[in-house]
Amino acid sequence: MATSADTQNPPAAPEPSRKRKVWLLGLLLLIIVGGVGVWAWYSLVGRWHQSTDDAYVNGNVVEITPLVTGTVTSIGADDGDLVHAGQVLLQFDPADSEVALQSAEAKLARSVRQVRGLYSNVDSLKAQLETRQAELRKAQQDFNRRKVLADSGAIAAEELSHARDDLSVAQAAVNSARQQLSTSSALVDDTVVSSHPEVMAAAADLRQAYLDHARTTLVAPVTGYVAKRTVQLGQRLQPGTATMAVIPLDQVWIDANFKETQLRDMRIGQPVEISADLYGSEVKYSGTVDSLGAGTGSAFALLPAQNATGNWIKIVQRVPVRIHLSPDQLKDHPLRIGLSTVVEVDLHDQSGPTLAQQPPQQASYTTQVYDRQLVEADNLIARLIHENSATGKTAQR
Repeated sequence: MATSADTQNPPAAPEPSRKRKVWLLGLLLLIIVGGVGVWAWYSLVGRWHQSTDDAYVNGNVVEITPLVTGTVTSIGADDGDLVHAGQVLLQFDPADSEVALQSAEAKLARSVRQVRGLYSNVDSLKAQLETRQAELRKAQQDFNRRKVLADSGAIAAEELSHARDDLSVAQAAVNSARQQLSTSSALVDDTVVSSHPEVMAAAADLRQAYLDHARTTLVAPVTGYVAKRTVQLGQRLQPGTATMAVIPLDQVWIDANFKETQLRDMRIGQPVEISADLYGSEVKYSGTVDSLGAGTGSAFALLPAQNATGNWIKIVQRVPVRIHLSPDQLKDHPLRIGLSTVVEVDLHDQSGPTLAQQPPQQASYTTQVYDRQLVEADNLIARLIHENSATGKTAQR
C-alpha cells in the first residue's frame, strides 16, 4: 500500500540521459563549426593553392660527342669536376689531321699561283693583240699603197697579190689573238685572286681540313659539372659517340606532374614555392610557372596506354608543368638533376595564359666556343693568299 509521501514526490529523470543530450548537442555544434571552418579555409586558402610531391629537378645534359674519328690521348676532366666553357675535355691523336691540313695549305698556295698565272696570261694576250693589230694596220697601209701603184701600172699585179695575202694573214692573226684573249678573260672575269673559283674551292678544302684538325680537341660548350664519363685513354671513337656530359647546375628547373583536375586555374607566371627533400622544409625556393605541358605523361610515354580495350579503367592523368627557378637561390643551395621536391602553386593571379602566346624571340641556349675555329681558319686562308700573291695589288685585282 502506497504512502502519501510516495504520491507527492515522483522519481526524477535519469541523470545519464541528460548528459548524453548535452554531449550530442556539443558534438553537433563542433561538427558545424568544423564544417564552417573547412569551408572558410577552402574558400579563402585551399582553392587558391595546388601542390604535388610528384616533382623532380631537371636540367640540360650537354652531351660531349666527337665530330671526327680519332684515338683518345688525353682526358681533361672526370665525373664531378667543374669545367668552364672552352676548357679542353678530350684530345685525339692529331697526326692524321695535321698531314691533311698541310696538304690543304699546299693546295691553296698552288691554286693562288696558278690563278696568278691566268691573270698574267690575260695581260700577255692583251699585249699580243695590240701587236697583231699594229701589224694589221701596217699590212692595210701597204696594201692600200700598192693598190694605188698597181692601178697606175707602177708595180706588177703579183706584188699587189702578195700585199693582199699579207693583209689577210694579219687579219687572221688579229682574230686569233682576240679569240685567245676572250677565252683567257672568261677564266678571270669579274673576280679577284681571293674570289676566283679555283682559289675558293682550295680555300674550302683548307677550311674543312682546319676544322677537322681543330675538332681533334673537344672543349666544353658550357660551364658546368662533368657527369657520365665513359671514355677511356686509347679508345678509338667514331663521330657521335657519347663520351661524357656537362651539366650546368645554375640552369636547372622543376618538372612538376600535376593531376589534370588541378590545372583548371593554373596559369603561366603564377608564383610557386618549392622545398627539396635534400634540404627539407627549412629551405624554400621561390619560382614561377614557366609552361604547362602540351600533353600528359602517358601520351608521350615509350609505350602509350591503349584505352580501346575491354578492361579499360579510368585513371587520373598527370600533366608536366615546368617551373622556373632563380639562379641566385641555386648559388646558396644548389640542386642536382633528379632530386625530389614538393611544389605549391599560388593560383590567385589569373592574368596569365594557359599556353604560350608567342614563339621565342631568341635562342634559349647558345654557345660561342666554336666560333673561334672558323675565324682562325679564315685568317690562315687570308695569310696564305697574301703570301702567294706577287703584290698586294695582284691579290686585290
